[in-house]
Amino acid sequence: LCDAEVALIIFSGRGRLFEFSSSSCMYKTLEKYRSCNYNSQEATAPRESEINYQEYLKLKTRVEFLQTTQRNILGEDLGPLSMKELEQLENQIEVSLKNIRSRKNQALLDQLFDLKNKEQELQDLNKDLRKKLQEATAENALKCSWGEGGHNGASGNAIEPYQGYLQHPENDSPLQIGYYQQAYLDHLN
Repeated sequence: LCDAEVALIIFSGRGRLFEFSSSSCMYKTLEKYRSCNYNSQEATAPRESEINYQEYLKLKTRVEFLQTTQRNILGEDLGPLSMKELEQLENQIEVSLKNIRSRKNQALLDQLFDLKNKEQELQDLNKDLRKKLQEATAENALKCSWGEGGHNGASGNAIEPYQGYLQHPENDSPLQIGYYQQAYLDHLN
């Protein structure tokens, strides 16, 4: 350390300059510093730019290869390909087509399964609604017959409780559903 050169520059808070140099001239020490510092930066910069350029060339080659392959798959620029390359391309397309069809079939099967489940749920719901409708119509018919106080048998007309609810065929109504239509048909028999 005895042979080391030291240079110290100090600026005070008021802007005054103080300097110290172990050698005879501060300027020579600063020049040595600049030459060493810039040479090290210039030495590393070409290496980094060379590495970046090599990476760029690799990526450019890869993009060009992928573009050529894409054109070949689309059936373009097939002229320069050899018979072996054409066969490889054909096999690659066949494998891709199998994968696409397999995925499509799986999607259709999944959709069919979901629709069958939905159909079953709707059938179950329909069955429950029919059961509730039958219970409600039977309950209403029972209330109507009890509401007349048993006059049905006395009058000789068993269909009287249904007079307000029953749609007769001569009405030509397209809507003739449920228990009341069945009761009218039973009455006619």
